[in-house]
Amino acid sequence: MDSLFTILMLVLAIIIILVILLQTRGSSAGLFGQADGSYRSRRGFEKILFRLTIVLVIIFVFIAVLNVRF
Repeated sequence: MDSLFTILMLVLAIIIILVILLQTRGSSAGLFGQADGSYRSRRGFEKILFRLTIVLVIIFVFIAVLNVRF
């Protein structure tokens, strides 16, 4: 059971890294952003990636808590 949680966490961590890299690659502001780029709203694919990142991180934290618990 412990190895299952570890494998799930590893897979989720890789997916989270890829989703975050897709977010920074999709924006034209670069890695650190610009002042005018931080005040615009997310639309379309950016919004999906943003929400997917939040969901994946919540699942990752939940699995990490389960890993410590069991």
